[in-house]
Amino acid sequence: MAKPGRVYWKGTLRLSLVTIGVEIYPAVETASEISFNQIHKPSGKRVRYERTVPGIGKVENADIVKGYEVEPEVYVLLEPEEIEAIRLESKRTIDLVQCVDRSEIDPRFFERPYYVLPADDQAAEGYAIIREALRESGKVAVGQVTMAGREHLVVVGPVGKGLVLNIIRYGNELRPAATYFDEIPEHKLEPDMMDMAVQLINRKSAPFNPDAFKDSYGVALRELVEEKAKGHKILSPPTSEPASNVINLKDALKRSVQEERAEPPKSSKTKPKSPAGRKPAGTKGRA
Repeated sequence: MAKPGRVYWKGTLRLSLVTIGVEIYPAVETASEISFNQIHKPSGKRVRYERTVPGIGKVENADIVKGYEVEPEVYVLLEPEEIEAIRLESKRTIDLVQCVDRSEIDPRFFERPYYVLPADDQAAEGYAIIREALRESGKVAVGQVTMAGREHLVVVGPVGKGLVLNIIRYGNELRPAATYFDEIPEHKLEPDMMDMAVQLINRKSAPFNPDAFKDSYGVALRELVEEKAKGHKILSPPTSEPASNVINLKDALKRSVQEERAEPPKSSKTKPKSPAGRKPAGTKGRA
């Protein structure tokens, strides 16, 4: 079966003396994302951007190199072959240097997943050994890999019949939480309010199913584009900010628990609203 997408990276995966050839594919589907172009409204034509240099004008791509600013408006220029000359083992090999419990890695560090596949039949046995050893031990393996011109910190772990590589952030890339949370005032919480809050959370608890959640905004945005393309007039409904219930928190908790008792947890699969103020076909409001 043909794999969707192209190979993103190809090299070797190494666990101590076990080295196998692997291929990496993006695990995230981006084709469904809506992207907009900037349009010159009077003409309806797309805005184009040219690469220019002040005092020189338009420049050719062949004359552009990478540069690092060492002082204001002073740059060290680097040729592609000079950058390529940097010899990092992680350009060709993902060296799994440490194994840790998955729960030890703070979720804030995770960025983007990739599927790791054996490069050929010869690599399949070693691949299976690494996968099953990680599964049996309940661990993920930490290493580094150079992709898209940058060395990334990664973790590799088993998922089903395969291995998934997640790019994770380096320690210095994450802003310290205390910077944001230290000034939050402390409150002495009433035990009965805590009991009700815990009841509410327990009643809303269910196994996580990502398929139960849909991008309703994306669906509504596509519908809006379709209606606009048909010449329908789009009207924006009045909006209002939801009122805060902080003053009546205890009452809100009581009523929430009562409502949850009255009906089972609902699926988050809700039908997206139609584009704002869209008038159905056959009614007034067409352009």
